[in-house]
Amino acid sequence: MAQAHFQVDIFTNTLQSQCCKYQLTTLLSSRSIHFKIASQNPFFRRFKLSKHKLSTSQRATATMMNEKQSTERYAVVTGANKGIGLETVRQLAASGVTVLLTARNEKRGTEAVSSLRGLGLSKVIYHQLDVQDSQSIQALANFIQTQFGKLDILVNNAGASGVIVDEDGLRALNIDPASWLSGKATNIVQDVMKTTYDKAIECLNTNYYGVKNVTQALLPLLQRSTTGARIVNVSSLRGELWRIPNEQIRKELGNLEALTEEKIDGFVDKFLHDLKNDELEVNGWSKMLPAYSVSKAMLNAYTRVLAKKYPEMCINCVHPGYVDTDINWHTGTMTLEEGAQGSVLLALLPKGGPTGCYFDRTQIADF
Repeated sequence: MAQAHFQVDIFTNTLQSQCCKYQLTTLLSSRSIHFKIASQNPFFRRFKLSKHKLSTSQRATATMMNEKQSTERYAVVTGANKGIGLETVRQLAASGVTVLLTARNEKRGTEAVSSLRGLGLSKVIYHQLDVQDSQSIQALANFIQTQFGKLDILVNNAGASGVIVDEDGLRALNIDPASWLSGKATNIVQDVMKTTYDKAIECLNTNYYGVKNVTQALLPLLQRSTTGARIVNVSSLRGELWRIPNEQIRKELGNLEALTEEKIDGFVDKFLHDLKNDELEVNGWSKMLPAYSVSKAMLNAYTRVLAKKYPEMCINCVHPGYVDTDINWHTGTMTLEEGAQGSVLLALLPKGGPTGCYFDRTQIADF
């Protein structure tokens, strides 16, 4: 009984208009055709089609794939095993998005996923991610490529404070929220907060370089979004330009036309140099959480540069509010639900939404 070997091309209507080629082998006298699709898209599996209906089934398969890709939204939230990150995952999953909850610690990450599934949110998946580890970042990118083939939403939420804190001493100071928010507490907390070089490196590698590295690794997947990619960088009011004492730094960070990633990186290097030489105050850096403040100011600047480079995406940064979380040693007054509202709003922006902006929670504010 003779065999026939032939090839069928089916074109999919994706952003990249890729052609999936299928190698088929069949017995000429058989009434059905078995074939395996040589595609990286996990949507496809082994099919058994009637040879009399082959062309119709091919069209149906292509249509199903297009519909799946256009309607399913996939998100990544970093640092999401607790706090605002976990609540962001919850709210996105509740809106129908399939969310990759990422965290460094596998046990904490899987427990967080289990807690959400216990609420009936089945579209949450754990994947390990250390934003300071290039191999961990690449493993995440590879997983998304294999499982989904695209990414629609990236929420860069992972953060570090950049200080060593005497928490008992901090609580004993009983600082009121207004003093925290205004900056009046700066001098009061100096004896209970210590900025070390190692802690500053950890902070900048998480809050700034970590965001950059994760974003760069996932950009090719975000560019394949069929619903319009959204990048949300969780920032802080500590990064607002008016809080930087050095006028020249303020001017340069505020000049979007001349702003580049290289220039932003240069400010980070200058800050670390001044920290090492005990010259932060004399060179006009913030005294309140200096590494954290710098990391968020540079993150805001990077957000603007990125938005200018990729105008087809909505790329924004957001101050979540003074939320009761670990990163502020539970001095905050807002709930996690309130704190996640800004990130979720920006993650679900409609087509034509704002980009390159800084939000104070859910409202556009000045950088």
